[in-house]
Amino acid sequence: MSTPLDGLPVPGERRVAVRTTPDALRQLRGGSPWLFDRSITAVSDAGRDAAPGDLAVVFDDSRRFAAIGLWDPTSPMRVKILHHGSPLAIDDAWFAARLSEALERRRTLVDDPSTTAHRWVHGENDGLPALVVDRYERTLVVKPYSAAWFPHLRSVVAGLLRFSAPDAVVVRLGRTVAAGETFGLSDGDTVAGRPPDGPVRFRERGLVMEADVVGGNKTGHFLDQRDNRALVRGMADGAAVLDVFSSTGGFALSAAAGGAASVHMVDASSGAIEAAHRNFAHNRHLRPVRDCAVDATVGDAFAVLARLAAEGRRFDVVILDPPSFASNKASVPKALHAYRRLTGAGLAVLADGGTLVQASCSSRVTTDEFADAVLGAARATGATVREVRRTGHPLDHPIGFEQGAYLKALYLTARRSGR
Repeated sequence: MSTPLDGLPVPGERRVAVRTTPDALRQLRGGSPWLFDRSITAVSDAGRDAAPGDLAVVFDDSRRFAAIGLWDPTSPMRVKILHHGSPLAIDDAWFAARLSEALERRRTLVDDPSTTAHRWVHGENDGLPALVVDRYERTLVVKPYSAAWFPHLRSVVAGLLRFSAPDAVVVRLGRTVAAGETFGLSDGDTVAGRPPDGPVRFRERGLVMEADVVGGNKTGHFLDQRDNRALVRGMADGAAVLDVFSSTGGFALSAAAGGAASVHMVDASSGAIEAAHRNFAHNRHLRPVRDCAVDATVGDAFAVLARLAAEGRRFDVVILDPPSFASNKASVPKALHAYRRLTGAGLAVLADGGTLVQASCSSRVTTDEFADAVLGAARATGATVREVRRTGHPLDHPIGFEQGAYLKALYLTARRSGR
């Protein structure tokens, strides 16, 4: 039976031999998953016409093996490192072993019947740079962030099928990958099993949600905020909750399940808000969800926050979970300014003594930089601010190398002077 994988190239037989700077070699031996083009000092003749996904071997000055990875000729991260140390074969058995190891790291989550969605492969942090695999109930979503994965997708899918029995395996392609040579593979293609006939329903700590695995954001849902959603659920009893950048309503639904009196969702996407309302409908059998007053606004977050403040609206819990504000190192100052601005806008609608939950998914912004920006902006309002909690990555989004962290969230309470 033919599949969209049939048109993909096969891995090249020749290996690209690479020499690099001493500093880059030290970083590779320290576990770095990337070799940048600017650090490469010499490439063998095979590199002249090497295709994305050909295997590249990094040698030291004594011609000893240092690492092997995927050659990516159009990316500054020229080699995506798969293995450090001693030579070995990168084949179906190797990919199967990496997938098995990644699954075992998440075993407690995989075996939890109340949660049927998790990240199986978290890119570089699981030793498979630029590759994500997410599970939603009995559907797997594979998302390569580099064309270097095209020759190896058959091996990846074969490994996934070896360790699971999904109804479908769907491939999602990022913008940069979709714009390149896709060999007939399109975003949202089902490469194994039966194509989904609509959003896939799954459970997160007992709540039923849906993911549009074919056309939704990322792979269909933001799995990385699962733990923070649970924390919000635990603090929401009787509260008026504002969920800004709500997407498909994960935080709002969790707050409602925790007994929130009301939730107000804000997102720029009408489609996301519609999906959020469906997620609420999936859980109407739960009395706290049924009793919660649900409202939503489609619009720019800053504009909506300003309007709510002008109207005198106040909320006991305000959640600010924006998309990444820093796509590269040069954009960090601008991102920090945006976080400070967002903090001020959020505090303007926070009830006295209420809790602000502000998150960042910008990997270029460190936790300390983010906390300093948020706390500094909060104190600049004249409020008495207390940091309650900081959180990071959940179990299925491990940090496997120094630059692997991106997610952070800050919980703080604020009281106005004189109260």
